[in-house]
Amino acid sequence: MIEECLVVEFAVTGDDCPLATATRETDTTLEAKPPQRRADGNALLQFTGDPAIAPVLDADERIRYLHASSTDERVNYRCLSKHPCVVHQLTDAGFMAEALSYADGVETYTGAVVGYDVLEGVLEAAGEAVGVTLERIYPLGSEDDEAVARRWGFTPAQEEALRLADEMGYFEVPRRADAGDVATELGIGKSAFLERLRRGQAALMAQVFD
Repeated sequence: MIEECLVVEFAVTGDDCPLATATRETDTTLEAKPPQRRADGNALLQFTGDPAIAPVLDADERIRYLHASSTDERVNYRCLSKHPCVVHQLTDAGFMAEALSYADGVETYTGAVVGYDVLEGVLEAAGEAVGVTLERIYPLGSEDDEAVARRWGFTPAQEEALRLADEMGYFEVPRRADAGDVATELGIGKSAFLERLRRGQAALMAQVFD
């Protein structure tokens, strides 16, 4: 049995992915579940995003069977993508995606890799792909891994935003840091941070009060 399991986070820029393209063209964010790859190479996608991305995706010839259902100000989408993305290359090498987020054309993948031999193959695949940067890597079960090992219903990106906001004093009265400060530290836009914060808080409240 292999005991080493590592959490890995990648950032991807310049990938010609339909979801990344949609967020770049609409200046919005979305969060997706890991794609389900079919035998024909196409992928089934499930994600949540702004209503503004619907017409962009609907006009994209690489997207088929787009379905949308509204929940408050966000929309849950399902569709078929005919376009292979970087996440598929990493998955083929052994990367097990946990969560994917897209903000203004930048993709963030968080997932696990079992064993250092597999990690080596995943990093090699990342090096051959377009615009992939290794952001973080740490052992599964470490203090940084609450989102994967002890899930409260929010994604790793949401957990990171909540954790950093708390550390920087965003929730204190008066605040020691505003949304722009936390977003800068995270390396994302202010709107992307506020979206992660709202969705993370909503997931946390659902766990507390359900």
